[in-house]
Amino acid sequence: MEALDGNAIGGLLFEVFGVEMTTATGVCAHCGAAGEVATLVVYLRAPGTVVRCRSCGEVVAVIVDRRSVKCVDLRGLEALEHAD
Repeated sequence: MEALDGNAIGGLLFEVFGVEMTTATGVCAHCGAAGEVATLVVYLRAPGTVVRCRSCGEVVAVIVDRRSVKCVDLRGLEALEHAD
């Protein structure tokens, strides 16, 4: 499975959050690494979209489309901050 960076889900994140999120800062709940969403590792061909921490490889987010509703699991993120 090919790994992409967080820019690959820019449109999906805009659809979910309503703002540009690739420049938002996320903090991994597993290792504490902080960085822009654009630097995360993304897998599009999993069951849904799987987003992993570039530092430790743990899952930080999963986004699944279920009956045209986006289901978002962010439990792998300790924080997600969007600068206005």
